[in-house]
Amino acid sequence: MATGTGTAATGAARTAALLLLSLVLALAPRASGAAGAGGGDCHFPAIFNFGDSNSDTGGLSSLFGAAPPPNGRTFFGMPAGRYCDGRLVIDFIAESLGMPYLSAYLNSIGSNFTQGANFATAGSSIRQQNTSLFLSGFSPISLDVQSWEFEQFINRSEYVYNSKGGIYRELLPRAEYFSQALYTFDIGQNDITSSYFVNNSTAEVEATIPDLMERLTSVIQSVYARGGRYFWIHNTGPLGCLPYALLHRPDLASPMDGAGCSVTYNKVAQLFNLRLKETVASLRKTHPDAAFTYVDVYTAKYKLITGAKKLGFDDPLLTCCGHGGRYNFDLNIGCGGKKQVNGTWVMGNSCEDPSKRVSWDGVHFTEAANKFVFDQIVAGALSDPPVPLKRACQSKGR
Repeated sequence: MATGTGTAATGAARTAALLLLSLVLALAPRASGAAGAGGGDCHFPAIFNFGDSNSDTGGLSSLFGAAPPPNGRTFFGMPAGRYCDGRLVIDFIAESLGMPYLSAYLNSIGSNFTQGANFATAGSSIRQQNTSLFLSGFSPISLDVQSWEFEQFINRSEYVYNSKGGIYRELLPRAEYFSQALYTFDIGQNDITSSYFVNNSTAEVEATIPDLMERLTSVIQSVYARGGRYFWIHNTGPLGCLPYALLHRPDLASPMDGAGCSVTYNKVAQLFNLRLKETVASLRKTHPDAAFTYVDVYTAKYKLITGAKKLGFDDPLLTCCGHGGRYNFDLNIGCGGKKQVNGTWVMGNSCEDPSKRVSWDGVHFTEAANKFVFDQIVAGALSDPPVPLKRACQSKGR
């Protein structure tokens, strides 16, 4: 009897062990977070974004006053912290991954950081600006400041999540999300334009690029040290096709290409992108356990600008929200702004149909243009390595 009981107990134990093992194996893909077991989608639990106005969802507005109407008119029906009539590329990224739109880290009212945070602010640059927002329009929240905010966010959110609990567990990410999240970067445009706007020569602007790459590398490595392993890095767009750049430095507007864009501006943007691609490749070698995806938004944006009419858009350099001149853009009257001219108030108003325009306000794209760019990059056709957004965790060591 004793032997029979022992045998039965042993068999039951083995059965229980096999059931436990089956349960562990069944749950393994979920436990791996963004690992994308079996070559499937990555299932990122969060997004942490760094950048400038191309991906700012409310950072600058929370600091220096809200982006005024008619910003936000197309999708949100009201200003929503974005310098656009609607959604940005980062919003479409969040949508495609099944996540809510990212709350700006600097926005203290109504924010939810459960599935990430946005550290981008309009006017931001990789290098710190030796000026003020009110003098130049460039933000003091440079990329290194954004990385400091990120470090504080990790430390403080983990402390509050564990020590206070309650409602905070519904507003803050879990600790493991930081190593499973997608880290997106879209910055560099303002480093080039700000350098040009203080009348530097092209040679002087180009000479800053190595330093920009070193600073960007330092920030990405600091994120890596904090657990980040999945990076989706945008290059900069064709700056020579932006009305504000052309009017700030009219001497650089010529020669123009067939689309009416500055050849000089765009060559510098292309050089920046070449060095950025090399930098990402170097990071890939230094950190083979991380996944780095270089995303060529320049090509997507230039394709839209040069093929605008065929794609259903109007003149790609004609601003939707602005006033006057060749580009419907005035350096002194921004979108939603006003100025008194000869006793009459002149307004920076929106065009009737933003979906037909590429340029929203002379600096930023419309929602329709942002959607086109997103559609060009989401499947990985313009990425190095050519992985889709949903599988960006699978490019380790590639």
